This record gives sequence, C-alpha cells and structure tokens, in this order.
Amino acid sequence: MDERLKQYEDKMNKSLDNLLSEFSSIRAGRANPHILDKLMVDYYGAPTPIQQVANVSVPEARMIQIQPWEPAMVKEIEKAILCSDIGINPTNDGKMIRLVFPELTEERRKDLAKDVKKKGENAKVAIRNIRRDAIDAFKKLKDEDMSEDAIKDLEDETQKLTDSFIKKIDAAIDDKSKEVMTV
Repeated sequence: MDERLKQYEDKMNKSLDNLLSEFSSIRAGRANPHILDKLMVDYYGAPTPIQQVANVSVPEARMIQIQPWEPAMVKEIEKAILCSDIGINPTNDGKMIRLVFPELTEERRKDLAKDVKKKGENAKVAIRNIRRDAIDAFKKLKDEDMSEDAIKDLEDETQKLTDSFIKKIDAAIDDKSKEVMTV
C-alpha cells in the first residue's frame, strides 16, 4: 500500500474504533461496566476514572457493583453517576454502590436502535470526509510531477478503502441493532 494512502487508512481506523467504543457504552438490557468508562470522579482535586478508584464488577446480568477502595469515595462516585446521562439511580449502602438496570421496554429498544443507526451514519460521514481529504491531497500531487494515471490509481485505492470501511460500519450497526432488539 502506498505510504500516502496509509495515513488516511489510519484515520479511517480511528473513526471505526471511535464508533465501536460509542457502541460499547450503549446498554442493551445487560449490565455493561463500559457505560462507566467516561465518568470521572473528583479524587483529591483531580478528575479520575471510576475504575481507578474502585472495583467495578457485574455480579448479576442486570447489576453493576462499584466498591471504592476508600470509603470516602462512595459519595463522590454516587454524585458522578447522578450527574451523568446513564439514567440509572445508584443505591448506596455506605460501603458500595449498586446500579440495577431495568428491563428495556420495546419502545426504549427501538430508540436505542435508532441511536445506533445515527451514530453509524455519523461514522460513515467521517469516513467519507477522510476520503474527500485524501482525494483533494492526491489532486495536488499533479503539480509535483505525478502522472494522472498514478493519481487515478491512488483515488481508486482510496475508494476501495472507503467502501471496505463503510461495509465494516454497516456490519457493526447490524450487530449492535440485533443486540439491542434482542429481549
């Protein structure tokens, strides 16, 4: 593969990885500790991920248990969860916090499936923007004594790369939609 094309493939990979990490935070009726990945707590004045101040476990299919290493952190973690957009009220027994996930209704499943499709479409737009940037950059190479055939080959390779990433995104959307709609 051409070195000039490699940088655009890396950008496309990053877009796909970002989409997959967004999908991991969408819950599908089962407790998934990854929904806490973006939550930060105030740990002695520094914003710190929950996983660095507590043990996060999934004792049951629909429950996440958070046990802080320092009892003083219970309130901070509870506050962070309440301020977040995960939509679950934590229960706190003074030593640990439990998040109990309710069964998803059919309507909520459909909303989540729409959200999955929207995030997928945004990722496709990002891939197409990368393709456009690549083709624009390759057209500028014409001034640097590169033949039109070589530029056309680079553009064709870029389109093939784009098509393969769009297929990967479509597959990820289908997989996540099926997971969300499964009762």
